[in-house]
Amino acid sequence: MREVMLPSQYHQALEEMSAVFDRIDDRGVDAAVDVIAKAERVALYGVGREGLQVKGFAMRLFHLGIRASVVGDMTTPPIGKGDLLIVSAGPGGFSTVLGLMGVAKSAGAQTLVVTAQPKGEAPERADHVLTVPAQTMADDRGATSSVLPMGSLFEGVQFILFEVMVLKIGQRLGVSTEAMRANHTNLE
Repeated sequence: MREVMLPSQYHQALEEMSAVFDRIDDRGVDAAVDVIAKAERVALYGVGREGLQVKGFAMRLFHLGIRASVVGDMTTPPIGKGDLLIVSAGPGGFSTVLGLMGVAKSAGAQTLVVTAQPKGEAPERADHVLTVPAQTMADDRGATSSVLPMGSLFEGVQFILFEVMVLKIGQRLGVSTEAMRANHTNLE
């Protein structure tokens, strides 16, 4: 069997992602999974590339049978008591994130912030915080910066983290991969 060597940048990026997962608090992940599994409805929001990861997470939550929607889509219902707003704010806050959190709280919904900066304004206002200890644009300069540009390390870790959270939520709710597949669109 021939050993495959990854070019150094791929290898370094994977090592950096692995180091982030070594530092993630699994209790925080499990707490986030619990909050999501108990919510009546889940609305999700993120800006830029974080928003792309959040949209993928929303899709998988929908596949699990959770009433999930992406903020800004025309089919997003109002949220209120019993519901959860999940926002991504890697650098600790964005004006849109803060505004949506205010609306959600006023309506009686809980908020969960996924961030690399737990002392940021959004996490400070949140009901629940999931810290992902990865580089974002808030700290992408200096000798210890990632091989990946800007917030790519955070965003790449989000993809894998969200998929693992989907596995955990599926186990908690007793949803099989086949049941998830049954919720996948046939309009492709």
